[in-house]
Amino acid sequence: MDVKTQSASMPAASTDLAPEQKPESLLSFLWFLAKLLIAVLLFRSFVFSPFSIPSESMLPRLWNGDYLLAAKWPYGYSSNSLPFDAPLIPGRILASQPERGDTVIFKHPVDKTDYIKRVIGLPGDTVAMVDGQIVLNGEPVQREPLGDFQIPLSVNTSCNWGGNETVNAAGEPVCNYRRFRETLPGGASYEVLDFGNTPADNIRPKIIPEGHMFVLGDNRDNSRDSRFEARAGDAVGIVPQELLVGKASVIMWSTDGSAEWVKPWTWFTAARWNRIGSQL
Repeated sequence: MDVKTQSASMPAASTDLAPEQKPESLLSFLWFLAKLLIAVLLFRSFVFSPFSIPSESMLPRLWNGDYLLAAKWPYGYSSNSLPFDAPLIPGRILASQPERGDTVIFKHPVDKTDYIKRVIGLPGDTVAMVDGQIVLNGEPVQREPLGDFQIPLSVNTSCNWGGNETVNAAGEPVCNYRRFRETLPGGASYEVLDFGNTPADNIRPKIIPEGHMFVLGDNRDNSRDSRFEARAGDAVGIVPQELLVGKASVIMWSTDGSAEWVKPWTWFTAARWNRIGSQL
C-alpha cells in the first residue's frame, strides 16, 4: 500500500534585507550645531542673557562674583540687545521706559561696555543729593538706618576704606559697612551702603533730559555713576535709555573667587550657595 506523505508548506524565505543604517553625515551634524547656535543666539538676544558682576559698586544686593540672568524684553530691543552689538535692529522696537528702582544693565555711553546700576531719575525729574540723601523733585527720598551689613572677606571681596574688618561668630574674617534702606516714590525699596561723607554725597539739582535716566550704584561711595561726567572706563553720566540692554532678574551662580581649575572640589567650596536663585 502506497502511503503518500504530505509535506508541510514552509513560508518562503524573505529575500528583502533591512536597509543598512547610514551613518550620520558630517553635514547633518553641522546643521544640528547651526540650529543649536541659532536657538542660543535667539534666546540670549530676546529672552535672557547672562552677565557677571565684576565689582562691589552694587553692594549689598549684588556681590563681586555673582552671575545673573537679565531679562531682555522689559525695555524693548535694539542693536544693544544683540550679541556683539550686531546692527540688525534699527533704533529700539517695543520700547518701554524703566521704573524708578529697577536694576538695569546698559551700555556705557562712551566705551559701550556693560554696566549695571539702579534707576533713580526719569525724564523730567530733578535729582540732587544732600549729605548722601537723594532729593527727587524737591522732596528728600526716605532713608532709614539699618544694622551694619556684614560680608565675608574673600578673593572677590575686600574691605574698602569705609568698612570695619572683624571676625564673625565662626571666626571668619568679615567686613562691616553702614547700611540704609531707601524708599523711592512709588514704593520701590532697597538697601544701600554709605561709608561716610564724601564730595559725591552733595550734587546740585540735575534735570533729566527726555529719553535719559539717572542711575546710582547701591554702594554709594564706591560707584562711578550719574553723579559724574561720562568717561571711558569710568563714570557713566546721565545715561540715554537707548543704551538699555535688560533688567537684572535672578542670580544663577555666585563664587567667592577661591576656585582653582586644577582642583575640581574647589568649584563647589567656592560657591555661595545661599545666593544662587535669588530674585532681584
